[in-house]
Amino acid sequence: MRTSVSAVVVALTVSPLAVAETDTRNWEGEAELGVLLTSGNTDETNINSRLGLLHDATNWRNKGNLRTLFSETDDTTTAEKYEADAETNYKFSDRQYWFLRGSYDDDRFSGFDYRSSVTSGYGNRVWTAGERSFLDLSVGAGYRFARLAEVNDDGERDEDEAIARLAGQFDYGLSDTALFRQKLSTEIGLSENDTITESETSIQASLMGNLSMKVAYLVTHLSDAPAGSASTDTETSLSLLYGF
Repeated sequence: MRTSVSAVVVALTVSPLAVAETDTRNWEGEAELGVLLTSGNTDETNINSRLGLLHDATNWRNKGNLRTLFSETDDTTTAEKYEADAETNYKFSDRQYWFLRGSYDDDRFSGFDYRSSVTSGYGNRVWTAGERSFLDLSVGAGYRFARLAEVNDDGERDEDEAIARLAGQFDYGLSDTALFRQKLSTEIGLSENDTITESETSIQASLMGNLSMKVAYLVTHLSDAPAGSASTDTETSLSLLYGF
């Protein structure tokens, strides 16, 4: 089961970037890097990075993200996370679209070896204003698979179930050089009712040319976290973005 699910997720992570229409002029990308180093009473290193790609053409919109997080204090690793997600949209009209999405999450301190999901459904760009401001809402269903770092009370490490997914993204251009973004998603287990909710709030502003600064606040909540793990994780980051 682990091999088949992982293969599906990897395929979904790559396929939206491969099925894009041949017109490469509509590709956009972002490279993000945030670094914090301290020394003295506490030696601490924090690094977060992300690579995002977007292809928005006549009939298809494709997007993917690769993200890492690492933190070390006094030579002890305190956070280590790797995430990948990809989504392809087929546009029925200027506003309505079908989506197929895959995600993979490997967080060393979450109580899971990894988590992955595949979902598909309907989306609608319910509001737009200019080129930079919009509200996307989507609803879909799919499958989630996770492997626990330790066996649960039933002596098992594998968890899988059908899920429903609700998501939204609100972008608002504060000015020609500043953008506010709010992302919110929740995956609801249809058998055990286990829910994973993620909210990311960010503001980015141009510094010069293709270089921008971004401040973000990310909250992840699990309704049924593994034993010994917190149900809510938060991240606050300050990073530089390079658009290409």
